[in-house]
Order: sequence, then structure tokens, then C-alpha cells
Amino acid sequence: MVTQSNLETNQQAAQERLNTPEGKKDFRRAIFSCWLGTTMEYADFALYGLAAGIIFGDVFFPDATPIMALLSSFAAYSVGFIARPIGALFFGWLGDKHGRKMVMVITIALMGLSTTLIGAIPSHAQIGVWAPVCLVILRFAQGLGAGAELSGGTVMLGEYAPVKRRGLVSSIIALGSNSGTLLASMIWLIVLQLDKESLMSWGWRIPFLGSILIALAALFIRQHMRETPVFERQKELLAEERRKALESDTIIHAVDNRSFWQKTRAFWTMVGLRIGENGPSYLAQGFIIGYVTKILLVEKSVPTTAVLIASILGFAIIPFAGWLSDRFGRRIVYRWFCFLLMLYAVPAFMLLDSREPMIVIPTIVVGMGLASLGIFGVQAAWGVELFGVRNRYTKMAFAKELGSILSGGTAPLVAAALLSWTGHWWPIAIYFMGMACIGLVTTFFAPETRGRDLNLPEDAI
Repeated sequence: MVTQSNLETNQQAAQERLNTPEGKKDFRRAIFSCWLGTTMEYADFALYGLAAGIIFGDVFFPDATPIMALLSSFAAYSVGFIARPIGALFFGWLGDKHGRKMVMVITIALMGLSTTLIGAIPSHAQIGVWAPVCLVILRFAQGLGAGAELSGGTVMLGEYAPVKRRGLVSSIIALGSNSGTLLASMIWLIVLQLDKESLMSWGWRIPFLGSILIALAALFIRQHMRETPVFERQKELLAEERRKALESDTIIHAVDNRSFWQKTRAFWTMVGLRIGENGPSYLAQGFIIGYVTKILLVEKSVPTTAVLIASILGFAIIPFAGWLSDRFGRRIVYRWFCFLLMLYAVPAFMLLDSREPMIVIPTIVVGMGLASLGIFGVQAAWGVELFGVRNRYTKMAFAKELGSILSGGTAPLVAAALLSWTGHWWPIAIYFMGMACIGLVTTFFAPETRGRDLNLPEDAI
């Protein structure tokens, strides 16, 4: 049985290990590996998001109207999010049972291969309907890996980080998402300089094919990573419990499985928090890009420039948000971000309608700063702390991906459908506010977990 004295000893031992040269080396390797893997994940999704809004309608759905092409592109985009909860459950269970490291090696390989193959799909003009079919299949495979990648990196950093700096260190995961978005937008700015014929025939493939380089680098580093101190200790405790049970001829019940399905308050809290972040995030950096270029007919480089600027600013916004959560608590900082997102929605679409680049660019930048950067920097540590060590990876990954499929994964598709149905942006603004409101309300039911011992077996609620 795990006692309070055991837990205090575990924390002290983990902190002492971080102060050794080998411990510091393991910590740096974990940070770099998690950052690079999340960079890969979000570069993939940002590449697809930008391509869906700018390119894929013409390449894979050339016979559709502009609105229907946008709708079809984001429908294929949503398939990846349908796969993510499946990947979260399977790989999360694998990570809780056999370790974080093994899963993170598998997921980065799966994502890297899927993204690279997207760049090799023939166009609709070459193979007809099989082109979008291949796109959907690869998006599904990409989503399987992504469903466990982000949470795996978050759990690993959270379990490695010093208690008092857990919010700041865990926000590195969000820095990885920001780095991926920055990388994708920089590549697209370069690719968009090509003439239209070259862009549509082969230019759009370059970002996808090039992503294999990041995947190979991340794969190499992860093969040399060490497991987190928290998981190593948990593995020792479980082995000891089994040994004692066998010696006393007692039966071991499936405690882990029961605790996952029976104790779900923390799980549903994470789902609510995720909806408040992920839905507005994918509207801000996904749908709005397509809306500005395809519907408002603003020059394609304008929203891409906005994404680039927001990504650069993110290197300051994200760690600042993580530091704020260490200083003032996870709950109050998250609550303010949700509230600001609610205030942002309506004025944002009014400003976008101006079609003026000097107005459109800062409007997109502010939306991404709130929805895709700041709030995400707070969520990382809070999510890890909400769950006990026995099912942390599985619960957190599945909760995040279920929240994603209920919000971010379907948000661009729902927004495109609302636009097609009403012909106006006001239902989209209400939809945006509604998801931010869900996040805001959830913070009043969520516990403050700053500084929580991650060796505890039970959830925070």
C-alpha cells in the first residue's frame, strides 16, 4: 500500500535525481524530445489546416463550389480527429502498462509516415475519387498517432518537472505546438511564392514530404530516452504488490480498469476544459484561414503571415502563461483566457469583414494568442495533475481527444456548414463563444491542483 511517507520519499528521490549530471541529461533529452515530437504533430496539422483552406479544395475537390470545396476539405480534416480518441485509448493504455517511452516511439513513426504519404497522393485529375479516399485514410492514420502524442509528451514532461516549475516546464509542450505552426506557416509562405500551376501540381507536396526529416530526428532521440521517475516508481510498486499477492495466495483484481471506468469526474472535467480551448483554437487557426481566403477573397499570404507572426509571439506568450499558472494557480488563469475568448468572437468577425490586411492580420494574431497559445500553455500542467498515476496517460489522452472531437476536430466543419446554411458569420461567432463558455463554466467545477504530488494513485477529484 502507498503511504504518505512513501510519496514524500518518492518526490524527494525524484528531485535529487534531477540534480545529478545524469538526471539533468535525461531531463534535457526528455524536454527536447517532447518538444520535437509536438512540433512534428502540430506542423502536420497546421500544414493540413493551411492546405485545406488554401490548396486542397482545388486539388482534391475541383468540381465543387468554393463553399462546398471548403466544406469537403474540412470534412477530410475532421477524420483525423475521429481517429484521435481511438489512438488515445489504445496507446494511452499501452503507455500506462508498458511505459511512456515505447508509445512515443511508435506514435512519432506513425505520424511521420502518414504525413509524408499525404504529399505523395496523386491529384483528383489523375486518379479521380481515389484521391480524396487516400487523403481520408492517411488522415485517419495520422490521427491515431496524434491521439497519444500530445498527451504522452505532456505526461512525460509533467512527471519529470520540478514541482514548483511544473506549469512552466509543461508549457514546453505548447511551445512545440507553436513551433510546428510556425514551421508550417514559414514553409507555406515560401511555397506560395510559386506560380499557380507549379503550386497546384507539385509545390504543395514539399511541406508534407519534408516532414519525414523531423520524424526521423525525433525517432532517433526518443530511442535513447529514459522513462520518467514517476512511471519507474509506479512500475516498482505494482511489481511489489503482485509479488506480495502471490506470496499470500490472494487474487489480484483489475483495480486499474475499474478505477478508469468508475471514477470519471476528473475525466469529464478535462473534457470540458479541452472543449473551451480546442474549439476556439481550431476556428482561429483553421476555419478563419479558409474563410478569409475563400470567402472574403483576401490575398492568401495575409492569413499565412498572421499565423507566422502569432507563432513567433507564442514563444513569449506560452511560457508566460505557464509561469502565471505556477504563480497564481491553474484555475484562475484558465478562467480568464476563456472569458477573453468569449469577448473576442463577435468583434473578430466584424474586423475580418473589412478585408484590410492591416486589420485582418492582428485580428487573427489575437485569436491565436488567446486560443492556440496562452490557454494551451496553462492546460498542460493542469491536465497531468488532474489524474492519478495508475491511469494518467489513458485518462488524460482519451479526455483530451474526446474533447477535441466534440470541439476542435469538428469546429471547422460545423462552421463551414453554418456559413453555407446562413450565408453569414454571426452563427459561427455564437458557436465560438459557446465553446469558450463551456471551458469557463468547467473551471468552476475543477479543483486547483498546482503542486500536486504526481505519485498519488487517485485522481484529483
